[in-house]
Amino acid sequence: MEANVQLRDEEAEKIVLGTIIAERDAIELVRDILTEECFYNPFHAEIYKAVLQVVSSGNRADLVFVKGKLEENGVKFDIVEYMKIVSCHTFDLYQYASRLQDLHIRRMFYSIGQYLVSNSYTEAEDIEDVAKKVNEDMGSLFKSSSTTVSSINEGIENVYKMINENLSGSKPLTGTPTGFEKIDAKSGGLQKSDLIIVAGETSQGKTSLAVSMMRNAACSDAKIAMYSMEMKKEQIAARILSMESGVPANQIMYSRLTDSQIQAIDKGVGNIAGKSIYFDDRSTSNIDTIISSIRYMKIKHDIDGAVIDYLQILNVNMKGANKEQQMGDVARRLKNLAKDLDIWIIALSQLNRDNLNPVPTLARLRDSGQIAEAADVVILIYRPEVKDKPYPDEFKNVSTKGTAMIDIAKGRQTKDIDPASPQAIYYGSHGWESQLTHQQPDFTIWIVCQLVT
Repeated sequence: MEANVQLRDEEAEKIVLGTIIAERDAIELVRDILTEECFYNPFHAEIYKAVLQVVSSGNRADLVFVKGKLEENGVKFDIVEYMKIVSCHTFDLYQYASRLQDLHIRRMFYSIGQYLVSNSYTEAEDIEDVAKKVNEDMGSLFKSSSTTVSSINEGIENVYKMINENLSGSKPLTGTPTGFEKIDAKSGGLQKSDLIIVAGETSQGKTSLAVSMMRNAACSDAKIAMYSMEMKKEQIAARILSMESGVPANQIMYSRLTDSQIQAIDKGVGNIAGKSIYFDDRSTSNIDTIISSIRYMKIKHDIDGAVIDYLQILNVNMKGANKEQQMGDVARRLKNLAKDLDIWIIALSQLNRDNLNPVPTLARLRDSGQIAEAADVVILIYRPEVKDKPYPDEFKNVSTKGTAMIDIAKGRQTKDIDPASPQAIYYGSHGWESQLTHQQPDFTIWIVCQLVT
């Protein structure tokens, strides 16, 4: 680049780097608009590369970790200069990052222009090849940003499409099906960008319900990443095979099976084998690692959603923060991630115990009411038989023996209570099902679906 072309701002580069190293999660605000090429200074580009590597490994990109990664990468640098950079800071990070992106694009414009000028005076390259390369380079510059900008007219137009679909009764399922007809009918399925919380006390069937939704979604060709801090992938696979075969998961894993059970499992395998359910053995209970893994899964497998079991067991790197602040931070980060990647995320959460009034409520979400605030949908699970309690008044005529209730306490749904016509069952160790399609085991729980705004 000629000396008189000043398409760089190295001070802005220092400010951006210093801020993302100093502030937790600041990198998440800018990583989608910044690449290494956005940094003109080679050392600054190496720092940003190190930041991304540290974050991808599940650690926080603080000055110590980034310094260690630079050394690991063989980058020779002046420690004094490094400390000057990490001491820079701004409250307008996105503004500075946008400027670096803009300058990078302008440098690319300049390079493309120079390429065109040089090839206009020579026939060394075929003119069609020159045109093709320029078109590809120009297209790549705005590939990511071109789809993010829209007008109010487009929004209004889409709203009217929704209105007309509702009037005609022809509205299709817009999201990933859960396999539960009443839930799908009211919500349109699992919607992209949504954070869905499934909450209940211990042993209420949270994991089973989430795994059932995941299995049903996968059978509808959705691609899903599963993260469990309590179960290995073999245990989850056994649960899914249990749903398909009717053979208890514990028996599948630990007992000598009968010929008929093996046949049932073999038949069930055909329904789930090859479906796009992914596990990342490198992921841990650290929220940063899981978020990095979900981003990787989106890039590698183009996943439609992710399931996390469960929130309260996650390790959160927030020194000085209490559990409520940590859980609120986790929920917000997962919601932002779902929106950023255009996927749905199901996250399981514990409820605080209330033996006097055990009916689940949003206020009983353990450690943080902020979880409910961040969530788009909250599903509460309640088995009154376990507590020797009756149902709420809406279900006073329903026997508690062998029954359970799903309460969609927050979401797009409207009130639709039909205690007389339950549409799902709970198979104990087998999981949840939307229809009676298998031979009923000894332990069967009917679901009473309560869908409320």
